[in-house]
Amino acid sequence: MIYPIVAYGNPILKKEAAEIEEGAELKALIQDMYSTMDHASGVGLAAPQINQGLRLFVIDSSLMLDEEDEEKGIRRAFINPIILDEYGDNYGFEEGCLSIPDVRAEIIRPEKLTIEYFDENWNLKEEEFSGMTARVIQHEYDHLEGILFVDYLKGLKKRLVQSKLIDVSKGKIHTDYRMIYPLK
Repeated sequence: MIYPIVAYGNPILKKEAAEIEEGAELKALIQDMYSTMDHASGVGLAAPQINQGLRLFVIDSSLMLDEEDEEKGIRRAFINPIILDEYGDNYGFEEGCLSIPDVRAEIIRPEKLTIEYFDENWNLKEEEFSGMTARVIQHEYDHLEGILFVDYLKGLKKRLVQSKLIDVSKGKIHTDYRMIYPLK
C-alpha cells in the first residue's frame, strides 16, 4: 500500500513520536513505507510523514551516492532509534523533504553518528554511520522528535522560504505523489 504523505503544517509533524511496543508486528507497515518512499522518489520516510505517530523510519541512502563514492549506502528500517552521539566535522548540504516539496535549504549537521535501534526483526543494534547515510538518518530521526529541516533556518533564510511553506500547507503545489494537506 502506498500512503499519502503528510504536508507541512499538519500537527503530527511537530509532535514527538511514540515508542513502539517491543515485538509489535511491523513488517507490513515497513514494506508499505518502503513502497511509499520509493513511489515518491525519496531517500527516507518517517512514520509521522504517513500520519503514524510512531518511532519508526526507513531509509535508502544508496540513492544519495554516486558510483565513485567510497561510502556504501544502506536500505534499512529503524525502530525506536536513539542517537547516542553525533560527532566529527560539521558540514552543510542542501536538504529537502517529501512533506515539504519544492523547498530546499543548506543544513549543517555533524558528519558521523552512533545510533541504537531495533531492526525489523526486533534485533537490537548499535552502529556508527557517516557521510550521507548519517545525514539521512539525522533528518529522519528529527521527524520522530517533531523537528523539520526548516526549523534549523534562522533570520533571512527562514523568511525566504516562508511563502513556500504557506503554499505547501495550503496544497498550492504539485507533486507526483498523493499528499494530505492541513489547510486545503
